[in-house]
Amino acid sequence: NPTVVPKEFSLASNYPNPFNPSTTVQFDLPEPAVVSLKVYNMLGQEVATLVENANYDAGRHTVVFGAEHLASGVYVYRIVAGRYTEARKMLLLK
Repeated sequence: NPTVVPKEFSLASNYPNPFNPSTTVQFDLPEPAVVSLKVYNMLGQEVATLVENANYDAGRHTVVFGAEHLASGVYVYRIVAGRYTEARKMLLLK
C-alpha cells in the first residue's frame, strides 16, 4: 500500500482542543520541505519550538506538543514549510 502524498500543504487543527497537558499537531506536505513549527502566546512571544528547520518528506506528519510549563490560555501555532505559512489557535485549559 503506497503512501498517499497530499495534494497541498495544510496545517490541521490540533487535537484535542482544548487540551491539557498535551495536544497533537498534524500537517501535510505535498513535497519534501524544511519545516519550522512554533508556538506563540497572544503577545506574539515564542513559547515553544516543536520543529526547527527540520527536513521532512512529502506526506502527513504529526508532532506532540506538551504544554505542562505553560499557563492556561489561547496560543497560536505557526508552521513554515518552504513558501507555505499558516497559523492556527489552540486553547490550553488547566
